[in-house]
Amino acid sequence: MSDAYREMWRVLGLDLERHDVFLGALPGAFSEVFLLQENRPEGMAYFDNLLGEAHGRRVQEVLEQKKAGRVVAGTFCVFVPEELILAVDGVSVGLCAGTQFTVPAGEQVLPRNLCPLIKSLVGFKLERICPYFQLVDFLIGETTCDGKKKTWEILNDYVPTYVMELPQRKEAADLALWEGEIYRLKEEIENRSGQKISAGKLKVAIKKTNARRAALQRLYQARRADPAPISGKDALLISQLAFFDDPERFTAQVNALCDELEDRIAWGEGVARRRAPRILVAGTPMPLPYWKLHHLVETAGAVIIGEETCTGTRYFAGMVPEDGENLERQVKDLARRLLDINCACFTPNTSRVEDILRLAREGKADGVIYYSLQFCQTYALEARQVEKALRDAGIPVLCLESDFNEKDAAQLQTRIEAFLEMVA
Repeated sequence: MSDAYREMWRVLGLDLERHDVFLGALPGAFSEVFLLQENRPEGMAYFDNLLGEAHGRRVQEVLEQKKAGRVVAGTFCVFVPEELILAVDGVSVGLCAGTQFTVPAGEQVLPRNLCPLIKSLVGFKLERICPYFQLVDFLIGETTCDGKKKTWEILNDYVPTYVMELPQRKEAADLALWEGEIYRLKEEIENRSGQKISAGKLKVAIKKTNARRAALQRLYQARRADPAPISGKDALLISQLAFFDDPERFTAQVNALCDELEDRIAWGEGVARRRAPRILVAGTPMPLPYWKLHHLVETAGAVIIGEETCTGTRYFAGMVPEDGENLERQVKDLARRLLDINCACFTPNTSRVEDILRLAREGKADGVIYYSLQFCQTYALEARQVEKALRDAGIPVLCLESDFNEKDAAQLQTRIEAFLEMVA
């Protein structure tokens, strides 16, 4: 792939030498984690290829769209209303942020005792390794944590960064504030794209994003079967890829895969043995190319049947009504759906605890792994009340904290295997 796209990367201003080192390690890691699995669904071929071309064909597509005058916005959170970007025929891309490779560069401008996800994100920009970072017109950030809130100020020195103020509660005043933030973003996107967002355009965009959410909901429903028709790490990969693939094409491919999975369920065919330990993962997001936890759990003989994360159920939770008669109604509907997402940034946050209990019960989970990235204060602090609620409900729980480094893999493996012996 590198020879075919090298000129494009050069024009985008990538550090070709560092980029080569980064890409060089991915095929081996991907093969070990994904391609050695037995009885994978045939429909995973599209997503394998999409990942393989993540810095190639998809970047080329977005670059061509940008040259045609379409605005390209980089996003980093499920709270960004992507519908507004799509309403001007813009392109929304999730940014690279899930590897230890770029953490040292991020630490050149950020504290070491900061979430590795944020350090990885900034490192990708500083080292010029992520082609999406190089081609976006601007970034859309949000105030979900203090780390990101201050990081946007730093990133704005390198790429224009627009910040949405996310309220920390879910009262009427907070909803009104968030509606105002959506209107403010609407104006920013209109100014950057040169297009007005009409109710008609926004309705089309809402339908596109609803269709993608419905496809992912269908995928997660299929995962609840026993035996599981698809591995947790394959499902995680699909969710990770959702953030930058073309929405309509992605939706079609997920639905085609679900057709195959539902046939597998009818035939009793799975990727793990029947009655294998069923694990729900809850906690912090796991952006590309981070698969460590899932790989450790599933190579230990369990199957992950769902993720209560921003790269899991929080990404596709809820739907926006498609019958909004005017722009005002549509913005209210967008705001309501987004504030109904149960991120750890909110207080009080009993709804998130209830979400985890519901997902565990609906998925018939044998146990829950509550996973926090190191220095992610919001999720780490909320672990205590989640753990108590799960134990009170009789659901075994294991709390883990880690980062993108592989140095603790053996230690994590020991704890995971002991937990699986307990729940089996």
